[in-house]
Amino acid sequence: MVAVSGQIEELSRGAEEVLLPTELEERLRAKRSLTVKAGFDPTAPDLHLGHTVVLNKLRQFQLYGHEVIFLIGDFTGAIGDPTGKSATRPTLSSQEVKQNSETYASQVFKVLDREKTTIRFNSEWMARMDAQRLIRLAAKQTVARMLERDDFQKRYRGGRAIGIHEFLYPLIQGYDSVELKADVEIGGTDQKFNLLVGRQLQESFGQRPQVVMTMPLLVGTDGINKMSKSLGNYIGLSETPESMFGKVMSISDDVMWNYYDLVSSRSNEELRKIRKSAEGGKNPRDIKLDLAHELTTRFHCSKAADQAQRDFISLFSSKCVPENIPLLEIEHSATEGGMPSLLLAAGLTSSTSEARRLIAQGAVRLDRERVTSLDVQLLLDNEHLLQVGKRRFLRLKIVAPR
Repeated sequence: MVAVSGQIEELSRGAEEVLLPTELEERLRAKRSLTVKAGFDPTAPDLHLGHTVVLNKLRQFQLYGHEVIFLIGDFTGAIGDPTGKSATRPTLSSQEVKQNSETYASQVFKVLDREKTTIRFNSEWMARMDAQRLIRLAAKQTVARMLERDDFQKRYRGGRAIGIHEFLYPLIQGYDSVELKADVEIGGTDQKFNLLVGRQLQESFGQRPQVVMTMPLLVGTDGINKMSKSLGNYIGLSETPESMFGKVMSISDDVMWNYYDLVSSRSNEELRKIRKSAEGGKNPRDIKLDLAHELTTRFHCSKAADQAQRDFISLFSSKCVPENIPLLEIEHSATEGGMPSLLLAAGLTSSTSEARRLIAQGAVRLDRERVTSLDVQLLLDNEHLLQVGKRRFLRLKIVAPR
């Protein structure tokens, strides 16, 4: 049995904030199974590695004997989370919500323990909430409190519309915690306002307020933005082993450590040893290979990860690509037009229109992965393998203007 102090160290690892740590310790010392909740709105059909930052934390709670509620926000998903949005989000149809919910339910057990996980839908209680009860719920918050949210505040000051239904979103998310009697709720840093509303509502309903744990947002493969399907910088949980392995290997050496902290299942002691090996001169590429193998094994199997690693290594050997591939350094300004501009600047196409045609035909690959988006951004000082067709190869490095 791990001591409470050890549990707190592991559970706090990677967390941005715990509100309040003393409350978490009190509940853990009570030696009872806690109800730990996280909500996911089914706004897209697939889960990606960014979602696993929260899922991994839920899994840690399960390892210490606590019960996890994976809440699918089929009701809130139809409203649309206004967090971080500069305009009202379009609402999803009930059919879209249903289809996306089904994929979430099937993918979540790639991380969570099926036996210790309960899947719930917030339509269970919201669908039967009548207008009178909804008005009473709305009365527990003020417009001034809602406008404390940075995104609402910016839209209000900028004269951009805020729908009344958007004010209801954090109220309903908070009320989910009341219905589920959550001891702990976990979410991304962008969800802090909504999670704190849950604490407030629980207290107003006579419950002990939940502990709030916020997790950092995983940076996407572009190394800049939050991982998102809409930005094309994501690693999907349902991707092929080859694709998953290659995308992990494409992240920068600096971002790699963020992935180790947030999505690796290694213990704190193991991570300290890995960092020490890097300080001792171990090649970052080999450390990243270990990370790619770990993640591919988790979401597929060790055999698939072994094969993906062999394929990745062999691709960069002389057996699969020509020897002495030239290295071309291109200034970052040449990438502002996306992949077509990059191909033109690299001399691999004669025009951006030809580049678009080749991309559409699936003839362009970046680090083994077929390029499907025109808006591909590469990090400074990282080396990449660019391939057009079967015979044109180029090692590429994006550099700052001289």
